[in-house]
Amino acid sequence: MSYVGIVLISHSHKIAEGAKELIRQVMKEVPIEVAGGTEDNEIGTSIEKINSAIEKANIGSGVLLFYDLGSAKMNAEMAMEIADQEDIKLVEAPIVEGAYVAAVESGMGKNVDDVYEAVRSSFPEK
Repeated sequence: MSYVGIVLISHSHKIAEGAKELIRQVMKEVPIEVAGGTEDNEIGTSIEKINSAIEKANIGSGVLLFYDLGSAKMNAEMAMEIADQEDIKLVEAPIVEGAYVAAVESGMGKNVDDVYEAVRSSFPEK
């Protein structure tokens, strides 16, 4: 089975890793990658880290991107432009709770559009 991948984008590497660890307790099969902090392990985000995480998480069924703060969204949007793939979606939902729902839905074998809609309907406004 091919799963929709998940990328957790945070200004803090520890926050992204913590969210991944939490989700892994329930869903071990779904590809989850983190893009937390800058290249120098400082607080911030990195387009390069986001692109690398997208490449690793996309095993053929698309990727959903979750972010924590405003500039992470901007860098995620730029990374999506660089990747130039139809099956990458930026999700407006809480990073931990949204990614958790996405992992469960992906684990049931749903496609990227169905997983995206399931998350959006669970969190109508961020």
